Amino acid sequence: MRKVYRYRIDRRTWYWTLLYVAVYIGLGAVLYLLYEGGYFSAWFATSIGALLILMALSIPRRLIVSDQLLEVRCLLDATELDREEIASVRKLEAEELRFVLPLYGGCGFFGYYGHFLDLKHFERVKIYASEWRNMVEITTIYEDKLWLSCSEADELVNLLTEE
Repeated sequence: MRKVYRYRIDRRTWYWTLLYVAVYIGLGAVLYLLYEGGYFSAWFATSIGALLILMALSIPRRLIVSDQLLEVRCLLDATELDREEIASVRKLEAEELRFVLPLYGGCGFFGYYGHFLDLKHFERVKIYASEWRNMVEITTIYEDKLWLSCSEADELVNLLTEE
């Protein structure tokens, strides 16, 4: 058995992506006009270019559920979780997503991915999402939390909870 779920980028994520790009282009244009191609402008352009490339390589692309593994595939990275290590799976409500702050990762640039802090429970959560709804929480036997977005969230929960 193998089931593939593709990530779908929602409107809110597209708005955040456009905002990121507009801010970076605006800052680059201001620095170019102020410093006319000096050292600081080159440093800024190189840093922002590297940051955007690293963020783009971490964009979640699909979830693959097989008999043994749950796999989150990004453009460059793949996170694998053995299904025997899953302690619980549940769908998250919208209210539970309010008090989440990014610690390390991308927030809105073609998705939400990386390590976040859930202020409501004061826990570190790893998120791979392309939309800020239809989130599924997976708790491992090591008490690690993984949040995934999936347009078929109920189907994913049912698939992962069946024996």
